[in-house]
Amino acid sequence: MILHVDMDAFFAAIEQHDHPEWRGLPVIVGAAPDRRGVVSTCSYEARRFGVRSAMPSRQAYERCPQGIFVKPRMARYREVSEQVFAIFGSFTPLVEGVSVDEAFLDVTDVRRLFGEPETIARAIKARVAEETGLTCSVGIAPNKFLAKLASEERKPDGLFAVPAEQRALLAWLGAKPIRALWGVGPKLAAALEAMGVTAVRDLQASDPDALRKAFGETLAAHLLAIAFGRDDRPVSTAHEEKSLSREHTYPEDTLDRDRLREDLRAIAQDVGRRLRAAGLRARTARLKIRYAGFRTVTRQAPFPTPVCDDFALRDAAWALLARHLEPETPVRLIGFGVDNLTDTPFAEDDLFAATTPPPRDRFERLSRTLDALRERFGSL
Repeated sequence: MILHVDMDAFFAAIEQHDHPEWRGLPVIVGAAPDRRGVVSTCSYEARRFGVRSAMPSRQAYERCPQGIFVKPRMARYREVSEQVFAIFGSFTPLVEGVSVDEAFLDVTDVRRLFGEPETIARAIKARVAEETGLTCSVGIAPNKFLAKLASEERKPDGLFAVPAEQRALLAWLGAKPIRALWGVGPKLAAALEAMGVTAVRDLQASDPDALRKAFGETLAAHLLAIAFGRDDRPVSTAHEEKSLSREHTYPEDTLDRDRLREDLRAIAQDVGRRLRAAGLRARTARLKIRYAGFRTVTRQAPFPTPVCDDFALRDAAWALLARHLEPETPVRLIGFGVDNLTDTPFAEDDLFAATTPPPRDRFERLSRTLDALRERFGSL
């Protein structure tokens, strides 16, 4: 049993959550209307005026001049996305992220722990609402294609399980327009419509030989499979590690700068340990500071060469803190992370410029020795 969880108007919903005065108003996240650019997403209030994702912002303004145009805050959206995915992971380890705001969850083997799929879906929706203040829509089905289609059935804040009985399932699916099928874009839809296939039920009733003649064996087989709701793609958790980070939230906002430096050192050390365990090095350091009132600032800086040792990570974290920490402003959360990870030890230029191991090599060996000591004797 598969769930497809899709956050409702994710970016716009976060903006309305963070700015209560915008709730119930048309919020449009993307480029300003006086600049070249497009709409990233918009609230449901804006959609009533015909505004949609990927629409030029100038056109969105023409349709909804009263709209509140907001510049995207990607760091904030990633932060909430991490919260949401942590909720997903608390129910099942089989989570496949499709984007920052949607994922497939395989809950087949966790029903003894959490109940039937609909019970799990309701629990996820409740946790998301409680912990983020946002809503999501969930589709329940025996495969990924049907689950994604089901999640769109009752948006926003919806929950829908596809019919369990085969005849009812085919009737529900057959009523969908042909464009609802996975992989059917405008050109393929036009070709199908030219054959009189406008709804999925038409495809279900099509002559397989005619489809093979028109589209070839492979595409015809795909169209027939999804027209009857068949999809054997598993929920895949495999992904390339692109970043590592850790954060610390204080029980009370702090002005203690020495405490911030010491906590940041420990955080950087943990990030370094995880980098070395994964056989990776980082090209970019990233600092995160959340002040009182939940205002969050992120800053980053490149490393001269890819690193994974505690000393380079600590120095980068401290340098970012010294450069960007606002004076006399209470801090609620401090975090440090690394991006642009690689499994090669040096930058490309170093392969030609260095005839002897760079100084970093010595620091890496020392850091790995400390890892072994911590593993044996605990935190040092």
